[in-house]
This record gives sequence, structure tokens and C-alpha cells, in this order.
Amino acid sequence: MYSQVLVLNASYEPIHICGVKRAIILIVKGLAHSEQNTHHVLRSPSLEFPVPAVIRLIHYVQIPYRRKTYSKKHIYLRDEHKCQYCGQTGLANELTLDHILPQSRGGKTIWENLVTCCRKCNNKKQNRTPREAKMTLLNKPRPLNGHFYLHLVRSKGKNNHYWRKYLYYEMG
Repeated sequence: MYSQVLVLNASYEPIHICGVKRAIILIVKGLAHSEQNTHHVLRSPSLEFPVPAVIRLIHYVQIPYRRKTYSKKHIYLRDEHKCQYCGQTGLANELTLDHILPQSRGGKTIWENLVTCCRKCNNKKQNRTPREAKMTLLNKPRPLNGHFYLHLVRSKGKNNHYWRKYLYYEMG
């Protein structure tokens, strides 16, 4: 069964992905309606409810700018699972996070001081700055923003045939 539902703002702008249960609650409460259903049906003794694939909120919701808190997963996504020193791509279990300015030297655990790093480069850099280790960063680390989140939603929906037209992969 499809367990994720694309949530559109009243303006049809994709704003979130939620679970089927949450989507149905929004529909039943009259806060959203289904734009696209899957071929699955949830049944109770007295009701049948089509499982939504895409819902749209009834009223427009202003999405405030929120700076995302750092997480290992988000750093890997931002850096596209690539070591920011040598460019090697790897799985999460093959990569580490590196503090550009090491914590032992006052470096903070913030977006701008963290990059994805392979184990080989992390061992080479040790407790030094990239300059001291004669290493160059491929990209300047930046915090995630709302546009990046929408990009993630869009890329996650690329292979979901129910979501494609709402994410502008198909026109019409």
C-alpha cells in the first residue's frame, strides 16, 4: 500500500509529505480534499475510504521561513553523499561528518562548519583545518532552506506516477 501522501497548498504548491492516516484525518476534518486517489481502499465495518495519493489543503497556509536544524541525514543530502574533499560518493555508513574547524579548536556543530567526508580524508585531515592539512573544500557548506526541501520532495516524487503531474514532471 502507498504509505506517503503528497500535500499541496490551496495554490497547488507542494508543501509536505505525510502519512495516509494523517491525510485521511485532514480530509475527514474538512481541512483538505483528495486530488488523486490510489487504487487502494481502507475499509471499516461501515465505511470504505479511498486511499489518497495527493491531497490539497482547502485554505492557503503561509509557510514561514524556518532554518532547519542540522542533522546527519540532512548534511549528507545537502552534500549529495559526496566527500567534500575528494569528491568520492558513498553510502551513509561509508561516510562521516567532518568539522571544518575541529571541535577541539572551538568549531561548532552548525551547518556552516559541517561537511560530508570519506573516512580516508577524515583520517588525513585529523585535528587540523583544511588549509593546514593542504586540502580544499569542493563546496562551501550552507544551511538548508525551504527551496532545498521542495527539491527533495520533487526528487522523491519523480518515480511516483500519482505525484508526477503535481510536481511538474508532466504537463496537462
